[in-house]
Amino acid sequence: MGTFCSVIKFENLQELKRLCHWGPIIALGVIAICSTMAMIDSVLWYWPLHTTGGSVNFIMLINWTVMILYNYFNAMFIGPGFVPLGWKPENSQDSMYLQYCQVCQAYKAPRSHHCRKCSRCVLKMDHHCPWINNCCGYQNHASFTLFLLLAPLGCIHAAFIFVMTMYTQLYNRLSFGWNTVKIDMSAARRDPLPIIPFGLAAFAATLFALGLALGTTIAVGMLFFIQIKIILRNQTSIESWIEEKAKDRIQYYQLDEVFVFPYDMGSRWKNFKQVFTWSGVPEGDGLEWPVREGCHQYSLTVRYKVIEDYSGACCPLNKGIKTFFTSPCTEEPRIPLQKGEFILATRGLRYWLYGDKILDDSFIEGVSRIRGWFPRNCVEKCPCDAETEQAPEGEKKNR
Repeated sequence: MGTFCSVIKFENLQELKRLCHWGPIIALGVIAICSTMAMIDSVLWYWPLHTTGGSVNFIMLINWTVMILYNYFNAMFIGPGFVPLGWKPENSQDSMYLQYCQVCQAYKAPRSHHCRKCSRCVLKMDHHCPWINNCCGYQNHASFTLFLLLAPLGCIHAAFIFVMTMYTQLYNRLSFGWNTVKIDMSAARRDPLPIIPFGLAAFAATLFALGLALGTTIAVGMLFFIQIKIILRNQTSIESWIEEKAKDRIQYYQLDEVFVFPYDMGSRWKNFKQVFTWSGVPEGDGLEWPVREGCHQYSLTVRYKVIEDYSGACCPLNKGIKTFFTSPCTEEPRIPLQKGEFILATRGLRYWLYGDKILDDSFIEGVSRIRGWFPRNCVEKCPCDAETEQAPEGEKKNR
């Protein structure tokens, strides 16, 4: 009794409110309809339960339902994991690489993003899924992906049962006359007769369940292939979009750069093991991640050092003709720069960059950064080695 009470806590009961949403209601409704109709069809109409094949088939249907619901509720109630409220990196100097979340009153850890629906910063956020009424992220990525795999497999099995049930039942009711073929739904040539007659209502219910099963197989199956594709690259959907945009920018502006995703371990198997483990608990703590050689935890945020002063003019004449004529056509501000300052660039054009100026006291919680455009030829990229050498020994090993 004590163990039972320790598992069911007030916080767990509060999570039950996630079921009161159109996403879980529809998802669980589809699971209930397909599972129930498949079991009814198997027992009463298609495959007699007293036969060996019928028993194995029925056990398999129950097995699909249990595994689908287990992973579905795990994804919903375990959740993605959140950045602790008030969190800051152990090395205060690392805070200059991170954004500060005013809602959570904490810095955003690498790979984390703030979810407006959950009102929290989510660890390794992939996306907010309305079907589980929760985010998909660090802790529940494996359960969510397994649900996306098992649901189509279970629906394929159920669809086979639905098709064979309608085929066998209609075939038993066919009568052939002179140039006519009739279907008598009141007749059933089966011994023994089924407990529930296969009438028009049963036919309509089976046909409806077949449509749900086929639709779920296609829709959820496509989502599974998308998820397994990014998992094998050790990415999230958000990071996949970031990589795509970065490569498009490099190609469009013909920049002499190569985008390296820092969390790709270079092996699909190693990337796979970052999410799926035998224990069911993902690797790491969700705050720090292993990275490729030559990268570090904050490689996705590029740090630049100012090498030339810049007045903040919209079209500076002293920075070159190309910089003058390619000034961004936007109302966003320009950042005045002084030699020796540091900038975090988040996006850019061929001759202009957009980012945040790092203030001397930027590691203090809640301090705003100066954000805007600045010429690319006024800054130079900071070498990662120099940044790493400034960190304590423990930080070097983690990176």
